[in-house]
Amino acid sequence: MTIQMNIAAAKARLSELVARAEAGEEVVIARGGKPIVTLTPAARPRPAKRPLGLWDRFGDGLAEDMFLGPDAETVAAMEVWEASAIDPAS
Repeated sequence: MTIQMNIAAAKARLSELVARAEAGEEVVIARGGKPIVTLTPAARPRPAKRPLGLWDRFGDGLAEDMFLGPDAETVAAMEVWEASAIDPAS
């Protein structure tokens, strides 16, 4: 929807017109019935890209196989569990 208003009326209702322009309406201010200015919302800056994950933050400081296998403690726990496991078939 387009709103057209003369300068004197726009001066008295500027806050309302700005809010309507922010909401997406086209607001035109006229002088003597001729459009002279269009209110549009200013472009908002995009937020800076933030690094995701450990690779972006620490780069080459991390070992490539850091997350690929279990650690020694987990391997030992699994061996104990497998040795004491009961065979469900028996």
